[in-house]
Amino acid sequence: MKIGIDARFYGPNSKGLGRYTQKLIEHLEKIDDTNTYVIFLRASNFGCYQPKNIRFTKVIADYRWYSFAEQIFMPYFLYKEKCDLIHFPHFNVPYFFRGKFVVTIHDLILIHFPTMRSSTLHPLIYKIKFSAYKIVIKRAIMRARRVIAVSQFTKKDILKTYQIPSQKIVVTYEAGIEKIAQDTQPSTIIEKYGIIEPYVLYVGNAYPHKNLERLVGAFHKISTRDKNLSLVLVGKDDFFYNKILTVITKCNIRNVHILHNVSDDELKALYVRSRAYIFPSLYEGFGLPPLEAMAYGVPVAASDHPCLQEICGKAAYYFDARNTSAITDALLHIMTDDRLRTELINNGYENIKRFSWRKMAQETLEIYNKN
Repeated sequence: MKIGIDARFYGPNSKGLGRYTQKLIEHLEKIDDTNTYVIFLRASNFGCYQPKNIRFTKVIADYRWYSFAEQIFMPYFLYKEKCDLIHFPHFNVPYFFRGKFVVTIHDLILIHFPTMRSSTLHPLIYKIKFSAYKIVIKRAIMRARRVIAVSQFTKKDILKTYQIPSQKIVVTYEAGIEKIAQDTQPSTIIEKYGIIEPYVLYVGNAYPHKNLERLVGAFHKISTRDKNLSLVLVGKDDFFYNKILTVITKCNIRNVHILHNVSDDELKALYVRSRAYIFPSLYEGFGLPPLEAMAYGVPVAASDHPCLQEICGKAAYYFDARNTSAITDALLHIMTDDRLRTELINNGYENIKRFSWRKMAQETLEIYNKN
């Protein structure tokens, strides 16, 4: 077959979705010696991908995500390549595309968290755009030959939300990174940001469902008693992190560090030197950051959301993320209970063995070949 992959999200700049697309393509190059592939990229990430398999070629499809051009013009561009099957790694399948395709649904956050708190748009514009999103998501799920879900939780969520046969949805887990040796990291990394050790780490965006306001509130309760503890938040400099910064400033919360534009080496050092990793999200479709923390040998405290329990298994200390006091108790427990910490670290190393990008690519290839 000739298979097309919409890789406009390819690369680290698109975070989890970009990594999923990148790892899928990298491992397909290694395991598939039968099919040929066309990789659709934007001009901005065209240079990020260099095919290492002669069966893979790349083309520029420079249509911005969620745009009018994507919906109207991209279908004709896809038809021009005459692919037998297209894989869309996200729900944004062009409405007018009539070819065969499979789609990956990472989560239904947009459906479950449609409030204006998740957007910087004018209310009227947001309502129009949200209605369009709902139509596109539903049509993509209904028309796809197969729907790939990244967790059993996401599969169940799709089945509860849309009337489709269960056998149409196939679960293929994502993966984190392999176990990382805890080598000694230069203290200058910590000094650069003026971080007081020990510290609790969070890596990710600050969208409302990530629940960082409650996390900051929980930390504030501890910091009034323990001035030698820090909270480090690492993410993109955007509207949502600025809102968190406003809360921190207004409440005069000390020892909270919000870091942006952190290099890979700096992030590794921040993981390795952290006392614990905390993930207070109210909703996830998979949950990559806790797996990364486990790979670095960091004990994890996580929301008791069903998806996180599925992915983290016995390798996390769970708490009710809607209860600020429960988050506070979890922070204190994971910071001070050495037996718990050792157990979580060891369980974390075992847990990450369940997940493999190569396995994900192999299972995805099987889906291609059956459709």
